Amino acid sequence: MDPRTNGAPSGAVTSARPLIAHVIFRLGVGGLENGVVNLVNRLPADRFRHAIVCLTECTDFRERIARPDVEVYALNKREGHDLGTAWRIYRLFRALRPAVVHTRNLGCLEAVVPARLAGVPVRVHGEHGWDVFDPGGNNRKYQWLRRLHSPWVDRFVPLSRELESYLVDRVGIPRAKITRIYNGVDTTRFRPHPKAAPVLPASFAGEDRVVIGTVGRMHGVKDQTNLAAAFVRLCRQLPELAGTLRLVMLGDGPLRDDCRALLHAAGLTDQVWLPGSRDDVPALMQQLDVFVLPSQAEGVSNTILEAMATGLPVVATAVGGNAELVAQGETGVLVPPSDPAALAAALADYVRHAARRRVHGMAARQRVERLFGLPGMMARYTELYDSVLRQKLPESWAAVTGR
Repeated sequence: MDPRTNGAPSGAVTSARPLIAHVIFRLGVGGLENGVVNLVNRLPADRFRHAIVCLTECTDFRERIARPDVEVYALNKREGHDLGTAWRIYRLFRALRPAVVHTRNLGCLEAVVPARLAGVPVRVHGEHGWDVFDPGGNNRKYQWLRRLHSPWVDRFVPLSRELESYLVDRVGIPRAKITRIYNGVDTTRFRPHPKAAPVLPASFAGEDRVVIGTVGRMHGVKDQTNLAAAFVRLCRQLPELAGTLRLVMLGDGPLRDDCRALLHAAGLTDQVWLPGSRDDVPALMQQLDVFVLPSQAEGVSNTILEAMATGLPVVATAVGGNAELVAQGETGVLVPPSDPAALAAALADYVRHAARRRVHGMAARQRVERLFGLPGMMARYTELYDSVLRQKLPESWAAVTGR
């Protein structure tokens, strides 16, 4: 049986290299999932082995895994409380014998107890952003669940200062157990490029066009309807420029139809493009003039980093880790969440000033290269895994590293 589809382990591989089992809810299109794939593809192959454990399912997104030795296990967890999941996790870890289990977000935290019972020496838990049912991190039950599981977690990895403060101040995790690591972006895949290979509809071409765009799953706290409403306002506020404005919304989900209906009612159907999920996001980003992230809540957004790496100014809501990425007035603008008027005003400024778009876009690219590149992210995760392995498995760590 194929372990990539049915979750049946093929047997542990005997190797001096420690195995890291990454536990995620689902392997599909998303920033968290993209970060995990970047890790398994780019961490030194002579130092670490990897497996990806999906509590629910894996999709064709797994084809982005470049290493042939990485197996993906789908545990097919049912919706709600599936009491058999813990037993399946335990059995899988007993078979794989990982040195490290790295869970991500609250939905996967339940795996740390079976990992401990299965004898996994190191448990790491990453906090990538707020749960869709708790966009502000205010749910006391969720805080309590994190606190309850903390004795079985050796290291917490928040992806922003805000998430780090949440763990320390509201959950009560000792700061000594926390290592903050920012996401990194592939600056060779996402980069500025002359607009010589059009991939947008023909009506979006032209020197006078200003193309505003966003990328993301269209549901819940991502709040793309905020951007759709802002675009309607923008076209009404700038009647002399309205015919030059275009809106691209990449992604799929329940808000897609809501946005389409809102824009159609405003008579803007011919000026917008909502194609659903796409595999050519880097090329499409190169066709944009301004990137927008209209979310109600965020961790550290991969799409903001990808837009910045592409050389785009970013208009984002002032939530989560967005303020840690976007330098206000230098690489973009931060606006209040759920405020289409403020979002439209920020966009109007960029629409009127092409030079400002170019200057802020170049500054965004430079900021990513300096602070958020993939090499730095890989170095920090290598240091993290080295640190916990050196502490828990000093002899094995010394054998692999020669130290």
